Amino acid sequence: MRFDVVTIFPEMFSALSSWGVTGRAFEKGLVSLKTWNPRDYTSDARRTVDDRAYGGGPGMVMMAKPLEDTLDAVAKDQGVKKGRVILLSPQGERFNQQMAKDIYELETVTFICGRYEAVDQRLIDRRVDQELSLGDFVLSGGEIPAMAVMDSVIRLIPGALGDAESVAQDSFMDGLLDCFHYTRPENYENLLVPDVLLGGHHAKIADYRRKQSLELTLKRRPDLIDQARKQGLLSSADEAYLATLQNKTGI
Repeated sequence: MRFDVVTIFPEMFSALSSWGVTGRAFEKGLVSLKTWNPRDYTSDARRTVDDRAYGGGPGMVMMAKPLEDTLDAVAKDQGVKKGRVILLSPQGERFNQQMAKDIYELETVTFICGRYEAVDQRLIDRRVDQELSLGDFVLSGGEIPAMAVMDSVIRLIPGALGDAESVAQDSFMDGLLDCFHYTRPENYENLLVPDVLLGGHHAKIADYRRKQSLELTLKRRPDLIDQARKQGLLSSADEAYLATLQNKTGI
């Protein structure tokens, strides 16, 4: 899979390409990344990519032409496999695991990392296919959100993780939050690992983890329970257990 990133801070992306799970994916050749600095596509001595906003107000706005010229260079380099152009923006759709799966299905993706107050809307209208946000908060730029999105997508690529089951058991993969996890020692500060996890009975462990996942999701993110129902992700056994929980707690 190929990622192209338009950013005035390309050095930031070494955090993604050089470390951990994502770094190993790059080493294996499972994914590639090319950064593009819009300052390289300006014509003035100061390499200007931003200007004051029409109508006044605080902050600067990223100019359309340097970004569009950069996108032209990206598209030329991509050739026939031109990818979806995604802008990381507080005005975008809230990113979720299903969107990660959708992006994973693409061969090529181009991210635009905004900076300053905003990006000229005309560039968005002309060249952006999708706007994404991590949530209802504001960051200094789109680089961290872009890396977060890319990290979540890279995890889905076969071979990126040492154990393929790790992906299947991640939170949100089946619409629910993940269960709790434990490791050695069995007794830590008089807190014990649940007995069922020590018994080696795989069916009982799977049932325990599923019930814990349902209980945790109901408690912390009941909206995900509703979504899972609509998507047909809950079994009759799941529904029966949820009914038991709701009777006990009144949720």
